[in-house]
Amino acid sequence: MGSVQSFAEYGSRLREFIADSRTDERAFNELALDLFVLQFAHVEPYRRLCEARRVTPGNVTGWKEIPCVPSAAFKELELSSIPISERTTEFHSSGTTGQRPGRHFHNAESLAIYECSLLPWFKTHLLADTSRFTFIILTPSQSLASRSSLVHMLAIVRREFGSPESLFTGRTDATGAWLLDMNATLRALRESIGARRPVALLGTAFSFVHLLDQMAALRLDLALPAGSRVMETGGYKGRSRQLLRSELHALITRRLAIPASHIVSEYGMSELSSQAYDHVTGADASMVNPCNPSTLQRILHFPPWARARIVSPETGEEVAEGETGLIRVLDLANVWSVMAVQTEDLGVRRGDGFEVIGRASLAEPRGCSLMNT
Repeated sequence: MGSVQSFAEYGSRLREFIADSRTDERAFNELALDLFVLQFAHVEPYRRLCEARRVTPGNVTGWKEIPCVPSAAFKELELSSIPISERTTEFHSSGTTGQRPGRHFHNAESLAIYECSLLPWFKTHLLADTSRFTFIILTPSQSLASRSSLVHMLAIVRREFGSPESLFTGRTDATGAWLLDMNATLRALRESIGARRPVALLGTAFSFVHLLDQMAALRLDLALPAGSRVMETGGYKGRSRQLLRSELHALITRRLAIPASHIVSEYGMSELSSQAYDHVTGADASMVNPCNPSTLQRILHFPPWARARIVSPETGEEVAEGETGLIRVLDLANVWSVMAVQTEDLGVRRGDGFEVIGRASLAEPRGCSLMNT
C-alpha cells in the first residue's frame, strides 16, 4: 500500500488515474487498498462491519478482498466520512412508494469527483462523434427532484454537452412521483424534425414506456433526424408496464426511427459515483450478437476506475463465465462513503463485463452480512 494521508490526496491521485483512462490493474489495486485504509478509519459503521468479518487494512492484499456493504445498508446507516455540517447534497435511492430510501451524502469535493468520473465515460458512449448535442431529458429537472442522482447526472451532462435547445420534459405530481409532460416532449421532438437537428433522448425505461404508449394511443410515429440517439437507464419499479429490454428497444426503433446501433443502456445507482454502459453509439457490426444477428451485444462495462463482479448469493464467491449471480461493484470514485457495494441486482458474467437480468428477491450474500453492526 502507498502512504496516502488524506481524502484530498487520494482524490488528486484518482483524478490522474481517471485522466489516464486506461486499465492498469496494479495502479487500480494500489488506489483501492489506500482508499480502504481511509474508509476503514473514517467511516465508523463500515469499520464495524469489517471488524466483524475480521478484515482490516493490515490483512488485505488485493481489491477483491475489500469487504463490501449491501446497498440496503445505505437505508439504515450513515455510510459517510463527511461531517454532518458539510453534507451539502443527499442522493436518495429510487424505489416503490413507502420504501425507506438509501442515502448517499456528498459535499463539493465528492460531487467534483462524481463529475470527473461521469463526463468522460458518458462522452465515450453517447457523444464520441460530437462535442455538443441537443438533449430531450425525460425526467423532472433538479428543482423538482433534487435528491435524484440520475437527475443530477443528467443536469451535469446538459450543462457540459447540451445545446441551448436542450430541456427536461418530466414533471412531478403532488406525491413527488415522476410524470412525463407529453405536450412538451412531442413539441421538442417535432421541432427537432423540422430543424433536421438530431436529438438525444435520455431517461428511465418507464419514462420511455410512457412516451411510447402515448404515441401508440395517438397512432403516432416520428422519424427523428439521422444521428439521433437514446440512453435508457432501465428500472421500472412498478411505474409502468414492464418490457424486456429487446422489446423496449424495438419499440423505440419503430416509433422514433432510432436504430439499435444508436440506443445505449446505462446502469447506475445512487450509492455509486460511476456508471456502466453497454454500447457505444453507432458501433459497427463487430458488436452484433452472434446468437441473434438482428440484435447487438448488450454487455455492460464500468470505466477503468471501477470493477463489477458477479458473485454467488450462497458463497459470495465469483461465479463462472455465463453464470448468474448478484452484481458487486467496487467504485474508486466513491471516495467519501464506501467503495465496495453489493447490489440487489442479478447479472450474468460476460467476460470483463456483465448483463443485468433483474432484481433479486434473495437475502444478502453471506460475505456481506451486517452482523454485529
